[in-house]
Amino acid sequence: MHSLEDHFLIAMPAMGDPNFNETVTYVCKHDEEGAMGIVINRPTDMPLAEVFRQLGLEAKDPRIAEMPVLAGGPVQRDRGFVLHRSETCYDSTLETRGGIRVTVSQDVLDALARGDGPDPVLVALGYAGWDSGQLEAEIAANAWLWAPADHKVLFETPYSQRWRAAAKLLGIDIRRMTSYAGHA
Repeated sequence: MHSLEDHFLIAMPAMGDPNFNETVTYVCKHDEEGAMGIVINRPTDMPLAEVFRQLGLEAKDPRIAEMPVLAGGPVQRDRGFVLHRSETCYDSTLETRGGIRVTVSQDVLDALARGDGPDPVLVALGYAGWDSGQLEAEIAANAWLWAPADHKVLFETPYSQRWRAAAKLLGIDIRRMTSYAGHA
């Protein structure tokens, strides 16, 4: 299978794992060692202002302060991941093939609090991870659909609509799909 970096993983309706039910995951890395992604449609009740407060920062822009932090996945839920398209160089950043950057260093949060951080931006706690061959096995078991990532879905579509919008990239109305398989 080719790399799914810079793709969306769209959970199938039959997804049994509550961590991923009706989710869209942006794949940041996918190679022979495994895969890593950030769930982009699970806002938490925590505003970014709370993260800033814990770091001793104060947000200059109320729009940024009120932005919800996403539940990015079940791995390292105490670690922050910032998805953005900024050309600014931050200390610890992974750049995907599609130009989306994932930064894990505090300097990007400092910039966001000052009001000169990246825009558009998503902030998540935790990530989704797969060992070598694990994601491919889940795809073969019909747990996921995949589609090339779309920046509009990633940054502009309301969180509650991202699952359907990502599936629509494939021409699929995911609400019409069943959660069970049949045999002829």
